[in-house]
Amino acid sequence: MSKLGNLGARLHRGEIGYDFVGKRWIWYGVSILITVVAIAGLAVRGLNMGIEFQGGAVFTTERTSVSVSQAEEYAEEASGHDAIVQKLGNGALRIQVAGVDTGKSDQIKETLAEDLKTDPEKINADLVGPSWGDQIANKAWQGLAIFMVLVVIYLAIAFEWRMAVAALVALIHDITITVGVYALVGFEVTPGTVIGLLTILGYSLYDTVVVFDSLKEQTKDITKQTRWTYSEIADRSINGTLVRSINTTVVALLPVAGLLFIGGGVLGAGMLNDISLSLFVGLAAGAYSSIFIATPLVADLKEREPQIKALRKRILAKRAAAAAKGESLETPVVERTYGDRDAEDAEDAEGPEDATPAVVGPRAQRAQPSSRGRGRGRPSGKRR
Repeated sequence: MSKLGNLGARLHRGEIGYDFVGKRWIWYGVSILITVVAIAGLAVRGLNMGIEFQGGAVFTTERTSVSVSQAEEYAEEASGHDAIVQKLGNGALRIQVAGVDTGKSDQIKETLAEDLKTDPEKINADLVGPSWGDQIANKAWQGLAIFMVLVVIYLAIAFEWRMAVAALVALIHDITITVGVYALVGFEVTPGTVIGLLTILGYSLYDTVVVFDSLKEQTKDITKQTRWTYSEIADRSINGTLVRSINTTVVALLPVAGLLFIGGGVLGAGMLNDISLSLFVGLAAGAYSSIFIATPLVADLKEREPQIKALRKRILAKRAAAAAKGESLETPVVERTYGDRDAEDAEDAEGPEDATPAVVGPRAQRAQPSSRGRGRGRPSGKRR
């Protein structure tokens, strides 16, 4: 644990790091592959929409020894439709049948009571009309669209349009993967699923904004220096917030994993399954996209600007000239602020620039400054 903490501190200080932006095409390829699999799952299997979206009836029985498979057979024979049966934590059964009207639900209830050998009054029936299910689906899509529009507007005002576009791509990436997993796993899509999706979108956006804020701060007056390219500074921003992103993601995933694997898997709580799966997949996808998708995409877009292109050419030419002269390419560690001409002059006086991104590999130790005026006017240099 101490080694891990030391590694995190060194990453935060910029002493070591990983070239995320330089290897961005690997991450793009991985994301495209996962997205294609998710879309294929949606196309082949489709989503298992709950009765809240397509209408139907839900029957909840008392504690019974009837198995889930046997209850499914009883429900399908009684209704003539496919049924979904879940075993609840107290031994009761939750039987869901889609496309059932009010008149038929009473008949199904009586038939189920006979098959399960229980009193019809002890079976609770909840009905949802198809028109109400359509309204819920439309409201969910409207809420998602409004959320996306507000996110783009806010990021465009607070940062810039390139960061807004990158964040939007990352959010669509997270939604697609989460929905695709739902289709592949076959979990039921309920209002709890929608709540989980909106929650993970907010979390993913928070993680992305943290990196963007660091990047915006470090790239102020970037064209007034000739030490780092925009992509290299983007790498510094990712590495500086990497440990924070990992820690917050792990801490958030632990209780969600408890809901998914214990609450939903062991206890059999249906609603916990619906919301916890979207949270679990979405939190992991959001952390991934904020590091490997959003910031590298911003760097790609920024490197297309004429000023940033010209800056990159100047930096590469300066490094090539230093390499041709056979001078040392070790970069001194100098605390500086972009745009500070005094610091820039001090760097130029100390030696040539590094030919590799600053975040890759350890950096040189700072030379300790000698005390000014020490021994001035005294041959021995000793104090009296």
